[in-house]
Amino acid sequence: MITHPTAAELAQAVAAFDAEVATPGDARHAFLSRVADNARAILAREAEQGATLEAEATARLGDLLGETGDFEALNHQLCEALRRGGISPLDARLLAHLKATAIGQIAIDQPTYGGLAALLSAGGGA
Repeated sequence: MITHPTAAELAQAVAAFDAEVATPGDARHAFLSRVADNARAILAREAEQGATLEAEATARLGDLLGETGDFEALNHQLCEALRRGGISPLDARLLAHLKATAIGQIAIDQPTYGGLAALLSAGGGA
């Protein structure tokens, strides 16, 4: 479900960092090593959970729009429906979809976020 940066872009950035030569005692490199480790963990969670979360989001979008298609196409259709007023921004099904999508992305990006457990226990999805 990673959209920006994409998983490929994130992997490319980590690979570029890994190719750099480290200077012993370089605080900047030590910090960037922690950032790269976090990026690797995000990529692992994306690989493990991303396809399932995207399939769930695609199904929700299909139900909401009464259409079929892939995630990108249905998401584009949703944006268009919102722009032209075909779906109210306060539609309960839309809000449930957005909440479930956000919770799924948080589970990938920030699984230790303190509010995630509360969101999941409230039946938010993911």
